[in-house]
Amino acid sequence: MPNQLIAGYERFRSGYFRQNEAHLRALAGGQSPTVALISCCDSRVSPAILFDAAPGDLFIIRNVANLVPPYESEGRYHGTSAALEFAVKALEVADIVVLGHARCGGIRALLEGAGGGDRQSFLGRWMEIAAPALTRLAATDEAAPEARQRACEREALALSLENLLTFPWLKARVEAGRLAIHGWYYDVVEGTLHRLDPRTRALEAIAGGGAEAKNLKPEA
Repeated sequence: MPNQLIAGYERFRSGYFRQNEAHLRALAGGQSPTVALISCCDSRVSPAILFDAAPGDLFIIRNVANLVPPYESEGRYHGTSAALEFAVKALEVADIVVLGHARCGGIRALLEGAGGGDRQSFLGRWMEIAAPALTRLAATDEAAPEARQRACEREALALSLENLLTFPWLKARVEAGRLAIHGWYYDVVEGTLHRLDPRTRALEAIAGGGAEAKNLKPEA
């Protein structure tokens, strides 16, 4: 038994739960988050902690490498698509944030060949979603491994934003001004948060680091 989890729950029950019992009991009647956040499964990236969010604030969708699959009707990647459908159609969130991050293990697996189509590997089949990001890296073939990974993380983030708009009911809400989509990037080393420009792939610092936060442009 993972005793550290039980001990953590006891601290939650005697601390946070008791201090916020009225709010948590009210949430039992239904949720109404305004933001859906697609995040990586990486244990170093905890959206509720990163954004100091309370229960009920965020509808969090987690998967390997924070990928959004393209719209399709066969149900190959139905887990993430189903969560998106619920967030948009049932909860009517106002914003969708795709949160990429530095040193992503899923992107590293893609770069090392896991996206090459190992049909016996769940990871390989999942990372095929991001295969177009590799094609877009043609100009960075000679880049250092760390720079190449960072570029691929940006490309995969941009691809996920594009894939969001392949869902017809989601695109319709964006075009009507009822829904906004955002690509953000968290640097796990520096603790800074950036916004991705999907056109230029540049990262603009939006929080963390103060005057030290820098805008990061794609490596040549």
